[in-house]
Amino acid sequence: MNIYDRTLQWKIALIAAALIIVAISLFYSQSLANQLADEERKKIELYGKAVNEIKNIFAFMNEREKLSPEAQTILSEYESKILTFLQEITTSNTTIPVIQTNGKGEVTGTRNLDPDDNERNFDMKNLEDAATVTEKLEAMKESYKPIEITANFQERDEEGNETGRMLERKSFIYYNESSILSQLRTYPLFQLFIISIFLLVAYVAFDAARRAEQNKVWLGMAKETAHQLGTPLFSMVGWVEMLKISEDPSGEAQMVGEELEKDVGRLQLIADRFSKIGAQPKLTPTNIVESVAETTKYMERRASGKVKVNFEAKQPEILCNVNSVLFDWVIENLIRNGLDAMGAEGKMDVVVWEEAGNAIIEVSDTGKGIPKSKFKTVFKPGYSTKKRGWGLGLSLSKRIVQLYHKGKIFVDRSVLEKGTTFRVEVPLVD
Repeated sequence: MNIYDRTLQWKIALIAAALIIVAISLFYSQSLANQLADEERKKIELYGKAVNEIKNIFAFMNEREKLSPEAQTILSEYESKILTFLQEITTSNTTIPVIQTNGKGEVTGTRNLDPDDNERNFDMKNLEDAATVTEKLEAMKESYKPIEITANFQERDEEGNETGRMLERKSFIYYNESSILSQLRTYPLFQLFIISIFLLVAYVAFDAARRAEQNKVWLGMAKETAHQLGTPLFSMVGWVEMLKISEDPSGEAQMVGEELEKDVGRLQLIADRFSKIGAQPKLTPTNIVESVAETTKYMERRASGKVKVNFEAKQPEILCNVNSVLFDWVIENLIRNGLDAMGAEGKMDVVVWEEAGNAIIEVSDTGKGIPKSKFKTVFKPGYSTKKRGWGLGLSLSKRIVQLYHKGKIFVDRSVLEKGTTFRVEVPLVD
């Protein structure tokens, strides 16, 4: 298993761990919110009972005339204490919105409907207040089941005398979540959003720093390679010249010198390519068709005889600002990868055309193909499916196309065991 497979597994593991943490956090927060909701309902039930008892006390005050003066005095003291206690219960609710209705559904009291003034009383005769209370009442009916308060009292006749018959009076208390409970439900989501943003920014920054460090390593390696090639190449040029001018009646030395000169030229081109990787290259208007055609012919001569290489240009001339040394290297890398993927037999198509302000180059092979999950991975430094190689070809090609030529390079399509098509897009000359 290579480093890229392990990286993917680590990412999946970290994402799974993050999701578990989020789930636990949300579950715990929701559990706390449910507990607080239960406490609020108990508080509202107590509030309703207190309101009902206050009404009963005021109703009972009308009956005190039947008691002796001494009993009335004692009862008044107890009533005052109980009434004070009950009023403290009702006024202690400063956060939970409450609407009380009678058995007919008529609003008989409100509390905490105005977030800015919890003591405000809404007048149901006022059209604006009535509309506000009605809207909030409908919302409360959809949120929580109302608390029913039942009270029994003596029926009286027209003259005010008790008839001996007990009547039942019902009222309903509707309520909604307090602002504290609402914040408790939403705060974890807000907190997780902030944490997610922070982690995303941190990951992007870390990834950018890692990529920058990788680029420095590869660029340093490229420049050092060019430097190391320079010294022996300089000596080889001298030896080639000596072979060419040496006295040899058979002409073999001169022939060897000419062939060596070609190889030395190729090595000089490679050194030149590596040296240009670390600096901003000079771009000149170039006919992409000719450039790609020459590179294709060069690589065709080095392919197996059973590999058929086709080149097609839909326009005779397509001008782009490129650095020929580096851009030819990109096309060479793509063709070489295709040849390696096919082995000793297959077909390769190189097509060039103009489209939407860009020069398009497609390099297709009939090789092993690339899994869709690896379409982006193949451009990472060090990734290679070959036993030999550093895995730098496509990585450097991507840098050359995107950074230096402001273009695009990507795997356009691929089918396992059928082949792959790489696509390069470079802006045309303005």
